[in-house]
Amino acid sequence: MEAGEDFGPWLARQLKLADMTQTELAQAVDVTRAAVSAWITGRATPRPEAIERIARALKTDLVTVHTRTTDTRAGLPVGWYHRPGHVDGGRELGNAAAFAFDADVSVLARETCQNSLDERIVANGQPVRVRYTLHELTGEHLARFREAIHWDDLYPHYEVVREQKQKVGRVVDAGLRDMYERDRLVLLRVDDYNAAGLTGDDYDDGRFAAVVRRQLDSHKSGGSAGGSYGLGKATLWATSRLGLVLINSTLSEPHEGRTERRLVGRLDLPWRRVDGEVCAGPAWWGRPDPEMPGARVARSWWADEATVESLHLVRESGDPGTSFLIVGAHDVASLVGETAVPDEDEGDDDDSIQRMHHRLVRALGKNFWAAMTGGEDRLPLLEASVRTLRNGAVVVPEERVDPMLAQPSRTRALRAFLEGATVEQLTEAGQVAAVTVPLGLPRRGRGRSSLGEHRAVLLVTDAEDADGRPNRVVTMRGNRMTVRDAAVWGLPSSVTPFQAVLLAGTAAGPDAPFATEAEEFLRAAEPPEHNKWGQTEELALAYSSSAYRRINGLTRETNAAIKTLVVRPKKRTGQGGGRLAPKLIIGSGKRKRRLSAANMPVLEELDAQILANGAWQVVGEVRIPQGGHEWRLAPVAKFAVRSGPRPSIEWAEVVGVDNCQVAGGMLHFSDGARSATFRGVTDPTTHAVRTSLSGLVVELRTGDGDLRA
Repeated sequence: MEAGEDFGPWLARQLKLADMTQTELAQAVDVTRAAVSAWITGRATPRPEAIERIARALKTDLVTVHTRTTDTRAGLPVGWYHRPGHVDGGRELGNAAAFAFDADVSVLARETCQNSLDERIVANGQPVRVRYTLHELTGEHLARFREAIHWDDLYPHYEVVREQKQKVGRVVDAGLRDMYERDRLVLLRVDDYNAAGLTGDDYDDGRFAAVVRRQLDSHKSGGSAGGSYGLGKATLWATSRLGLVLINSTLSEPHEGRTERRLVGRLDLPWRRVDGEVCAGPAWWGRPDPEMPGARVARSWWADEATVESLHLVRESGDPGTSFLIVGAHDVASLVGETAVPDEDEGDDDDSIQRMHHRLVRALGKNFWAAMTGGEDRLPLLEASVRTLRNGAVVVPEERVDPMLAQPSRTRALRAFLEGATVEQLTEAGQVAAVTVPLGLPRRGRGRSSLGEHRAVLLVTDAEDADGRPNRVVTMRGNRMTVRDAAVWGLPSSVTPFQAVLLAGTAAGPDAPFATEAEEFLRAAEPPEHNKWGQTEELALAYSSSAYRRINGLTRETNAAIKTLVVRPKKRTGQGGGRLAPKLIIGSGKRKRRLSAANMPVLEELDAQILANGAWQVVGEVRIPQGGHEWRLAPVAKFAVRSGPRPSIEWAEVVGVDNCQVAGGMLHFSDGARSATFRGVTDPTTHAVRTSLSGLVVELRTGDGDLRA
């Protein structure tokens, strides 16, 4: 059982919450004011008969006074506090940080699991355990939950917001219709265990304030942390159609003398006027803070077990960590291009909890297979699972994500590295080759001097994955989250399919030179999406404007090392022809398939680097559905801009690399191919912006102007 708070500080806070003075308590308990003062300062403790009278005065029970693990219900009640409108009339029509991400459970899994990895308690050597629970409420279960969160106090705010002609208004309207027309509400809970929890004061610097009170505050525990922008937490609110997240945290270090059931809620809505009161946007659910003027600000509170249960926030153990409950969860990305869930009754429902379950499992396996991999006496960094309920009953049993199922080849390679079972050259099937790849590290500051050479570890092994995407290299650093997954281009057609893994920074092992410095350098080179290493503002400011070239060098060295290791020829089939099919002949007498968006090829991967003359060189991988070979598509290069039309860039060269050829500027795909690769080099004389200061977007367009990017 959790140890209770010292009696003095606990009693002082209860008096503030009850708006009761020491003199008033002394009169109610029939003691002197000096006796109450001695209790509060810790110079004395009350006798059993006095404790009974204290409980009656505070309108609570004896257990609460004896255990002191929660606050009494006397005085100021838990409720919603809405931030008042700005005195200068300014308006925010939504949380800008939330717009940085799609309402996509795959993105949510990536960002939340990364945050849990960053907050893992390292000292005990145990993995951080993350569980995702989808829970659909209907009928009486939904009604009881709405009562528990004081829904009647929130509904007027939602009614106003749903009428606003902004994106947030449309999302809220969809959430309310889902609840009232379909009698349905989806909760998505993210629990982590063996993590730090939301420690610190409600307002001062600390984990709690960084997550609950602030935007763009990245409060991380170590230098190998994945996040550095403070944006990832916004995915929690972005995944809620109602902009509502409830939180229950078990702390790794006490706050106010306790650790368990620290509760708070946060609501993110745009500016609104409700019943004549102007609200700036966010709102918090908690205990009114008696230290604030008029007790108008809500702070976290220590809840009892019954309250936690009514909010579906019961944690499975007393291990430190945090539970985030996303109210009204949805998954926009599941509406497009996803394979139907095997359950026929739910297959047509794009918001089905079964579909969301499978997407979560797939995303966790794709991004965190390496963190879930251990070897010999080395435990994995992470364990993850997903379960799905409806009104408390199991719909899909808890499914632990298995890295060997998600990424068998790469998991086998990493395990061999952790167990010291790698070889220098691939001579037999199933072997894992390991070599080091140099990364020249610059010194911090504006100079161009070098700090030293880090040796990243490259692993290469045979591809046995069922996803049909061999000959790729994934890169990662200390927390072992996949940062980049890219095709290795320029390979001969006889190469046996392989998978490669590049471990950089502290992921390269304790003996890797300059591992900590490489970790800091690569962290600065990651954008908010954490999906590549390249030029960022942080990198240019911390090091130099040309520091990104060190990463380009790492990429070149990695690709060259892979080509050296992949020496076994691919077995030839009796059909011949290699990987490059003959030129596609149009109108050969065969009846053509009707073309539609359903069988239109999609640009799935894009790798790019900047050449010495300032041109972009890109390698694009195109996914070709059945019948897609009949399309004729032109790759179009444009500068990435945050608003307005994107300026186009001319190509200096476009060539087919694998399963496609270029004729008249159009890509012609080989019959029967499921993927194709092309390479393009832009004409730097048509660049409106310097390449090093810009981003690139590539689209596939038909001759009629339709596109699939």
